[in-house]
Amino acid sequence: MTKINELRDMSDEQLQATMNEAGETLFRLRFQSQSERLNTPSEIRKNRRLIARIKTLQTERAAAIQ
Repeated sequence: MTKINELRDMSDEQLQATMNEAGETLFRLRFQSQSERLNTPSEIRKNRRLIARIKTLQTERAAAIQ
């Protein structure tokens, strides 16, 4: 799991790439959860929270620029 300090050290492009990857993973996990049983259901929550952390950082950075 990526910690907030690790996310803060990333550039905007790296954050966006990480968020895209987490979004794709979340999509696959949701699809898998509907079609079969997940081995680790907590992965859905972890990916949702990672996306939320990244969006929060992006908002903070956008507010700091203005």
